[in-house]
Amino acid sequence: MGYIEPTPIQLRGMPLIMSGRDIIGSAQTGTGKTAAFALPILSLLGAHEPKTRGLVLEPTRELAAQVETAIHDFARFTKINTAVLYGGVGYGKQLDDLRAGADIIVATPGRLLDHLERGACHLDAVKFLVMDEADRMLDMGFLPDVKRIVQKCPRDRHTSLFSATIPPEIGTLIQWAMRNPQTVEIGLRRTPAETVEHVIYPVAETQKQTLLLQLLERVKYQSAIIFCRTKHRADQIAHLLKKNNHAVAVLHSNRTQREREDALRGFRQGRYEALVATDIASRGLDIADVSHVVNYDVPQHPEDYIHRIGRTGRAEHSGEALTLMVAADAPHVYAIERFIGKKIERLKLDNFDYQYTALFEEEKQGQKGAFPGKVRGARIRGGYFFGPARRR
Repeated sequence: MGYIEPTPIQLRGMPLIMSGRDIIGSAQTGTGKTAAFALPILSLLGAHEPKTRGLVLEPTRELAAQVETAIHDFARFTKINTAVLYGGVGYGKQLDDLRAGADIIVATPGRLLDHLERGACHLDAVKFLVMDEADRMLDMGFLPDVKRIVQKCPRDRHTSLFSATIPPEIGTLIQWAMRNPQTVEIGLRRTPAETVEHVIYPVAETQKQTLLLQLLERVKYQSAIIFCRTKHRADQIAHLLKKNNHAVAVLHSNRTQREREDALRGFRQGRYEALVATDIASRGLDIADVSHVVNYDVPQHPEDYIHRIGRTGRAEHSGEALTLMVAADAPHVYAIERFIGKKIERLKLDNFDYQYTALFEEEKQGQKGAFPGKVRGARIRGGYFFGPARRR
């Protein structure tokens, strides 16, 4: 499968799981986390048995499908059976997979509870429990379901938890569900990947869509993920891009499972050059060779900024992340800069007929001077804006 040397999370995590030590794992996306827990579990499970001994919980359908595919591939030359359980689709194939005897189940919490209540599967033989993207499950309101599921697993088990952050609720879950876990942290959670160049384009709200179209024309992107704050905005921007002859797919939770699968498959295969998405696509999804990420809306949580721009610059490739900033976004941008401990460079697109925005006026007050030219645009002198926009 192309694995030659273990990644840092694999190098440090695998021996702990093999030795039976509970593990809390934190690593940037694209670092081989799935193999870090799947390969040791497969090694320890050994031969096929007609009962579920491994359970992996994922926050979204896409992640569940992706992780199950990876485990299925790892186990190809064994007798180990896998099943993936998630909502938005019928129960037929899932029930068939469970009846065949699934050694490992990969599931979203809601659909797994459905199957448990129907008596279609049982967790009383689980030896390995993995809670993946735990903070994302918390954000999506799954934590009560996760606790109900954990209670149905044997107390004598191995537990792995992977989370980009450890808020108090996750800390409580760790104390309750895990036994003396070892923490493995790879890289700084607050640091964007060094392979990603990320900049901000300040703009008036009324010109935001026009600037997006101009940026996409000028950067000559190969493939781009465009993040929006809401499902309605994602649909709106996708419609705008289609009108301007871009091949676009949309990914958010209101799309049917078939539409979501088609969007991801088409984007990976190159049928779509742009994927317009909400934060459902910001974590974990394995999408290779994304040349650009565009934050059409500034994320409201600093951690989401790291996850979003981490969709590009993966596997040692370089990438660019462009963020459009209007005056109302200023508090969120400052929060991101405090979080990463660094000011993000502001650029002004050359030969774009900008309307006035308080962001430009504010910078003039701090640093006098014109915008010196640059290949992709003009750098706003001083590079940064400080404090809230001045009221007029």
